[in-house]
Amino acid sequence: MNWQDYIEERPDVMLGKPVFKGTRITVEHVLNELGHGVAESELLRGHARLTPDHIRAAMLYAAAVISFQEVLS
Repeated sequence: MNWQDYIEERPDVMLGKPVFKGTRITVEHVLNELGHGVAESELLRGHARLTPDHIRAAMLYAAAVISFQEVLS
């Protein structure tokens, strides 16, 4: 899976934050919800346009971003 197939950044959508293509659902929102213990099934019920592939793409996106960041000490 390529996260680039699911995620885009457009200045005219959600202030340029990464969103799932064709939606206004931010990657940040999905990752934050998962981090706070919201189940994938609950996320999918709450966002009709969200799919399991979107959630996997969000995790891959986060891993890609972290791989380019310096480690904080």
